Amino acid sequence: MPDLFVGGDEDTHPSGDVVSHIEGDWHRDGAICVRGALEPGDIACAERAIEANLADLSPLAKRASESADGAFVEDFCSWSRIADMERFITTSPVAAIAADVMGAHTVRLFHDHVLVKEPGTAQRTPWHQDIPYYNVDGTMNLSMWIPVDPVPRAVTLEFVAGSHRGPWYMPRTFLDAQARWFPEGSLTELPDIDGDPAQYRVIGWELEPGDVVCFHMQTLHTAAGNPGPGRRRVLSLRFLGDDMVHAPRTWATSPPFPGLEAELPAGALMNHALFPVVWPPRGADQSPSDPK
Repeated sequence: MPDLFVGGDEDTHPSGDVVSHIEGDWHRDGAICVRGALEPGDIACAERAIEANLADLSPLAKRASESADGAFVEDFCSWSRIADMERFITTSPVAAIAADVMGAHTVRLFHDHVLVKEPGTAQRTPWHQDIPYYNVDGTMNLSMWIPVDPVPRAVTLEFVAGSHRGPWYMPRTFLDAQARWFPEGSLTELPDIDGDPAQYRVIGWELEPGDVVCFHMQTLHTAAGNPGPGRRRVLSLRFLGDDMVHAPRTWATSPPFPGLEAELPAGALMNHALFPVVWPPRGADQSPSDPK
């Protein structure tokens, strides 16, 4: 699998198509922006998937903002019930891009995650890493943040460059950034990044539909609220590379996968129908619902 050429004018992903300019350095920063990664048809499909999800929220959906504060809505794991979500995952270049960035021979879908901040939402997404919330371990992983609306720099996703090298920090709940996810003392307390900005290199990008941001699940990230006037609708996809294994936790994971421990031993590769292989493709009739 070829390495992603960082900083050049163009690069080729494994399907042989050309993707646009790449900003950032995956290995150094733990986050990059791929400009113009998606065609208009891909963007339209992702937008339909988000709107279908908002119209039919799953039991995992949550409102991550106060009732008087705009609307920050999240939902998870909808690919198997929303046709456009499945279509986008299997027909757009996202899995191929994930394979290139990670250098993976095999890529599995971990889960989808819809994040919508309507205009007037003041709720900030607190600094956090994704991996402590999850039931997986390994180094070859990727979260992809795919906006279908223009995202100004002031409200975009921001990262502490290099934080993917560790350690794990204490995760918080999105609605109450002071509420710890684990018992006190379980993990290193999060540093005061906003209070001491000179100590950290924070990166982020103004985005247009078609741009995607890729980041390691251990990279610290945050996002501001959305004062408007536009919406901020995002489809985030989480991908697992070659070395990712099942890691049952003693705490609640987000999203949860109830009963998985009975079917997949700790330390096993994520070979389960819930986590379908999406790269390499299995042909024109490939579907995530077909486990490999």
